Amino acid sequence: MTATSLRIIEVLLFQRHVTLRLPFRFGAATVTQCPQAFVRVRAEVGGRSFEGASAELMVPKWFDKSPALTHEQNFEQLRESLRNARDALLATSDALSPHGHSQTAGEAALGVSVARGLPRLAAQFGPALLDKAVADAALRAAGLPWVEGLRAGVLGDPWSQRLEIARPSHVVLRHTVGLADRLAEDEAGPDPQDGLPATLESAARRHGLHHFKLKLSGQIEADLERLARIASVLQRLGVDYRATLDGNETFADATSLGAYWRALLATPLLTDLLRRTLLLEQPLARAVALRESIASLPIGVPVILDESDDHAGAFEQGLALGYRGISSKACKGIYRSLANAHRIANDPRLLLSGEDLTCQAGLAVQQDTLLAASLGVRHIERNGHHYVDGFGTAPTQEAQAFAEAHPGLYETDATGRPHLAVRDGQIDLNALHTIGFASAAAPLWHSLQAIP
Repeated sequence: MTATSLRIIEVLLFQRHVTLRLPFRFGAATVTQCPQAFVRVRAEVGGRSFEGASAELMVPKWFDKSPALTHEQNFEQLRESLRNARDALLATSDALSPHGHSQTAGEAALGVSVARGLPRLAAQFGPALLDKAVADAALRAAGLPWVEGLRAGVLGDPWSQRLEIARPSHVVLRHTVGLADRLAEDEAGPDPQDGLPATLESAARRHGLHHFKLKLSGQIEADLERLARIASVLQRLGVDYRATLDGNETFADATSLGAYWRALLATPLLTDLLRRTLLLEQPLARAVALRESIASLPIGVPVILDESDDHAGAFEQGLALGYRGISSKACKGIYRSLANAHRIANDPRLLLSGEDLTCQAGLAVQQDTLLAASLGVRHIERNGHHYVDGFGTAPTQEAQAFAEAHPGLYETDATGRPHLAVRDGQIDLNALHTIGFASAAAPLWHSLQAIP
């Protein structure tokens, strides 16, 4: 099958306010609310009209961590990235493959956003969302689900037909432990009293969790104490667990990172936790991460890139400096994930990880999860559901439509509210293998606010 060529007719941008049930702290930022962006694309294929859609949370202090900017200014950066991507896509009158549109309109939008002062990570946000929506429309035009569409070459990219694309039935959920999260039931702190887990301990018991992602502050004494308490909780639960550590750019240079890791190794209470640790994610600030080598540091697990992945050559630069993997995130672009997966497939020493806490129930969690799992990711950071109550502020009708369209992926509680279903620490993906990009339902568009 050849790539599907689409002519873009319409691009609509929306947002919806999201309130977190628990505060989430990473690095120096604490998030309690933010908007979720939605994209709706209408495209013409062979004289027929098809729609595609995508969604992504507009998280503050990740795309641009400048302390000089407010959360609202961060949100507006991402809105501008979306507007620039929309304008570039609508300026293209030709019928192109989804990848062709990404290469032309997406790159043009990226250039405009960077020229207007947006960091590249924020500038990628808009093109990444539009890439997902255009891919969704193309798959619907071809009458194929995501996996079968990749295998058939529907997107027109140079990687998917050379990859061993999996048709995953499930993926292991890796539960994130934020810096403000309560660990045990007897620990003081916020509890919304909504019947959902509010601590690491209660979440692990409720969902049978066995993979965890632990946020680091970069402050040695504070982290040693907190990691030891986390290890104690997990040991008490009797879980044969695995963990990853996330530095979130908290280290200024390789020297300070090396000293920090030596302190971890010298702490007996952390010996078992470090033995169970699978990787360390983006410890160095992006300003220095691709300039300083980490190859000689005494870190016995793969160190991977995340925030530094803001241009096509980032992975190769990282490999030359001692990194051994990179994250897949739909907010950085589906084609970036495909390209990195292809590079990793040729070298068994490297790894592709699934990292994105903030994916919300509905389009975002479905598309990002299937993207990573289809590329061979076996455990994925996936607990936006821990910080947001189900579908959050989405209308009940919308939440129920997604739950009914994707049995097994969601479960309905005693109040009738659907939530992501996590059983034995895993997510059932079978209902995502539907025509289009991982979704047989759509947002209630009239309930959303247009992005001005």
